[in-house]
Amino acid sequence: MRIHVNGEPRDVAEGTTVRALIEALGLAAVPVAVERNEDIVPRAQHETTSLHEGDALEVVHFVGGG
Repeated sequence: MRIHVNGEPRDVAEGTTVRALIEALGLAAVPVAVERNEDIVPRAQHETTSLHEGDALEVVHFVGGG
């Protein structure tokens, strides 16, 4: 199925969760904020929130520095 991540189209398997997407993006080891269809997905719900055809996600990770 096709979703959009940070404005870019991406194909993922049916049943993909927010957590699985984060892992596929290589961001599992860093804190991230995820917005799906303009709603924040709480971190506690990443493993149980399934993605659907046409979902638009924004995934933001934090960068430290000075």
